[in-house]
Amino acid sequence: MEDGVRRWVVDISKWDPRPLDFSSALSLLPSHEHSSITRFYKIEDRKRALVSRMLQYALVYDVMDIPYGEIIIKRTLEGKPYLSFQDYSKDGLRFPNFNFNVSHHGDYVGIASEPICLVGLDIVSYDVPQKETTMEFIQNFLSYFSSLEWDNIINAGTSDDILVEFYRYWSLKEAYVKALGSGLTDDLNKVEFCHNSWIDILAKVDGKVLTEWRFWLVELGERHCVSIARGHPGSAARNYKTALKKVDFGKEEYHMGLHLPSLDFVQLSVEELISVLQKAMKCTHRS
Repeated sequence: MEDGVRRWVVDISKWDPRPLDFSSALSLLPSHEHSSITRFYKIEDRKRALVSRMLQYALVYDVMDIPYGEIIIKRTLEGKPYLSFQDYSKDGLRFPNFNFNVSHHGDYVGIASEPICLVGLDIVSYDVPQKETTMEFIQNFLSYFSSLEWDNIINAGTSDDILVEFYRYWSLKEAYVKALGSGLTDDLNKVEFCHNSWIDILAKVDGKVLTEWRFWLVELGERHCVSIARGHPGSAARNYKTALKKVDFGKEEYHMGLHLPSLDFVQLSVEELISVLQKAMKCTHRS
């Protein structure tokens, strides 16, 4: 079961492709994915979108043993990607409830997967606001934080300490909402996070601890962090729940999934990702 837990991340700042190299990488993806990448004007946005799609197909191929040409990834109305199980024999797939989530911000694009639990992933870059002070910037988000969270943010120390604290809380909230698949910012202010130096992280909704959820926050490179949420499939938003392979689990089976190790992130280069997809395509053509 642990083989269904993956954590991959790519530093796109180290990839400066020529137009031909970019087109070559793009050609490794199904043609229907191309417009979601080329619609962006800025090359950095195109790179993030391309690497995000590449990670999804590479991970599904690597974990699920599905021939590359038969991988079908769809998206909910809220934009959450998922492996379309209706196109495969459910009995033949490796894991009870394989799902994944992607995120990108700043220099990094990442993906995380789980075999049973919902997974939410959110990467943030500690960007310094350019046209306003840190306090003016974070004040725009006041309504999304509990009084406890807000006190911890504004009393974190220096202006930079405050900014980092804000981004860490924001990342956890985003990871939770992305795991649910709701796409609703309203859910951000419903959840309150408590922690001990950013470990032993707990979440509460309406004052009640979410005992069937686990959370992690990890520093990622220079001035980035990544948050991971792992929770019960029964909590998924309606549109996402219908896309899942299985929602109802016995207590023992679910707790096994909940307490699987959350692995360290494996850093991949874009070149390594391209190599995985090229190998996948060759295997498909041979078969």
